[in-house]
Amino acid sequence: MVKTKKKSSTYFFYKSILRKVSFDATLFRKELDKALIVLSEKEGIMLYRWALTFTKSNPDLSYNLQYTL
Repeated sequence: MVKTKKKSSTYFFYKSILRKVSFDATLFRKELDKALIVLSEKEGIMLYRWALTFTKSNPDLSYNLQYTL
């Protein structure tokens, strides 16, 4: 059996916020920065990876993510 780690509700909260603010690259970056401060290191990395894949369809957002970590 494979063990999977549960993600916190805060992780899902920030993921939904990032989806909602994806219309504005600056706001997206600010919310991602806030999330990375609040979340644990593992969840922060998972959220950052999710953001990288989410923003592949929007080059403006992915440009803002280049220097986050």
